Amino acid sequence: MRETNVLVLAPRGRDAEVAAALLSECGLAPLVCPDFETLTRRIDDDACFAVVTEEALRLSDLSDLTERLSAQAPWSDFQFIVLTQRGGGPERNPAAARLSERLRNVSFLERPFHPTSFVSLATTAARGRHRQFEARARMEELHEGEERLRTALLAGHLGSWELDLSTWTLVATSTCKAIFGYGPEEAFGYDDLLRSVHPGDRERMQAAVERSVSGGADYAIEYRVLWRDGSVHWTAINGRLVRDRSGRKIRLVGVSADITARKEAEADLQRLNETLEARVAERTGELEAAHRIVMAEVEQRERTETLLRQSQKMEAIGQLTGGVAHDFNNLLMAVLGNLDLLRKHIPDDARTARLIDGAMKGAQRGAALTQRLLAFARRQDLVVEARDLADLVRGMTDLLERSLGGNIELTLELDDAPSTALVDANQLELAILNLAVNARDAMPNGGELRIRIDRGQGEGELSAGDYVRLSVSDTGQGMSAETLKKATEPFFSTKGVGKGTGLGLSMIHGLAVQLNGALRLTSHPGEGTRAELWLPAAEALPAVREQAPRVEPKAERAPVRARILAVDDDPLIAMSTTDMLEDLGHEVVEAQSGAQALQLLGQGSPFDLMITDFSMPRMNGAELAEAALALRPGLPILLATGYAELPAGERLGLPRLGKPYSQSQLADEIQKLLAR
Repeated sequence: MRETNVLVLAPRGRDAEVAAALLSECGLAPLVCPDFETLTRRIDDDACFAVVTEEALRLSDLSDLTERLSAQAPWSDFQFIVLTQRGGGPERNPAAARLSERLRNVSFLERPFHPTSFVSLATTAARGRHRQFEARARMEELHEGEERLRTALLAGHLGSWELDLSTWTLVATSTCKAIFGYGPEEAFGYDDLLRSVHPGDRERMQAAVERSVSGGADYAIEYRVLWRDGSVHWTAINGRLVRDRSGRKIRLVGVSADITARKEAEADLQRLNETLEARVAERTGELEAAHRIVMAEVEQRERTETLLRQSQKMEAIGQLTGGVAHDFNNLLMAVLGNLDLLRKHIPDDARTARLIDGAMKGAQRGAALTQRLLAFARRQDLVVEARDLADLVRGMTDLLERSLGGNIELTLELDDAPSTALVDANQLELAILNLAVNARDAMPNGGELRIRIDRGQGEGELSAGDYVRLSVSDTGQGMSAETLKKATEPFFSTKGVGKGTGLGLSMIHGLAVQLNGALRLTSHPGEGTRAELWLPAAEALPAVREQAPRVEPKAERAPVRARILAVDDDPLIAMSTTDMLEDLGHEVVEAQSGAQALQLLGQGSPFDLMITDFSMPRMNGAELAEAALALRPGLPILLATGYAELPAGERLGLPRLGKPYSQSQLADEIQKLLAR
């Protein structure tokens, strides 16, 4: 037994000497205290026990000692050996009973005592105190281990949790709560955890918990977590089943980690790999095409054209935005503007005029294609009005029958009840005709095309309300699930090379969404296809007799010569615009940017009008107009653009000239502005 301090307090010196001697023989280190206050101060976590005479305690105020004993650490139970002379222990000595209450852990030894009895009692007290010291060491080790574990969890961004299997009560750390989108002070139980699991992963997660609980297997799973703000995250959970001494399963404990960043990196890597495979496949196709070119010139041309068209379609998918239509309109602007001028200055030659007319028709067809792109991008200008869809379909019957041919039967299921919807009639007719042609191509051996109109309630992606449903069904070849997923993608087509643009369904989809409706497709191989156009219903309008619009005679306006500032960052467009303006007799000053235009305006040069493009780097046309009006209040400004929607221009109330425009349209707009 190691040497330990034992406190000794005895008013009579002889008692203290005897106790100290006996304690030394036991291998203990006695510390004789001169007074009760010293004894009280010496009682701490390192003291072993105390030997005190009864008279020393009876003559002292025990309140400080009692308070000190009450404040002991949980592992400590400091013992007193009280030497009495009056009847021994509490059962015969009322004073001893009071001491037991105040001192808590007390052993009484009646004097005179035999040395053996004192040594036995002191040895027992020392052993008890040493066991308390061992408990303290184990508690400190456990606390240090918990701190190391807590530090490791924090460093690894891990959250710990514990699930009581008898009550299914979940206890989780702040880090674990944060992984599921909860704050440190928020309540987070097992039901909250289940609600946070993504619906697509919830069944798999519960099955994994059941396997661990029933079979004792380790719990290891990764699943998606749906936060309350709607964002999706990933978490990895690892746990183990804990049993009591009898082998009964009592709880499941483990850690959780946020692996959202890792999952996103894996998804990015997968996308990169898929892109790499696509590039390798594309390069392989090019090499094969080159080899075929050497083998036969005709095959060379066919393969090259196929690869070129496919490349253009794939490229267009990534660039199908409003900017694509804008750039295309700029190009058409240059072509149509120059052709318009060229037609005015060519000699009177029928063949040349025919060639120019053919070129202009080709450019105008390009403008029509731009409208189809705008339809998919949902940026086309629509003339929305209430129309009875049944009447619209009846009016198309002859056109549909001629388009379908003689081997396809057309069936109409049109109710007499009103089927009025808010639509653009021209665009909807094109959409119905497109669906009919697609159905015809899917029935090469003939079949039936059925057009049905009824009403329904909005659900799913549609807002609540009444809708008119126009269904076009065929008995053709149908589509697989994989093909159906891609059916509305731009440039995707199941038809042979050169037999379709792949813009039909994408255009119809864009039209439906722009009309606040939806396009829904259902199809199965060998069972045909059904396309449903859901369009917002409108109140039936009373029939009115159409009157021929009154045509006002157009007043001839005298030509006005003006000094015009033309702003466009595209030199080709700027040159075309300048040529048209100068041909009209105007004086033109060009600016290649908004900054250059403002510099010219700031120099005080007189200008009657400014024509500016909208889409320019650093400063767009609307911003330039604001700055120009600050310098020159009242300056007429004409905004030329290929976009269909310009909120900024509309806010300023600027007149707009859509690209591509002709010289006559340009002249009319200038005349209107200058006439103001």
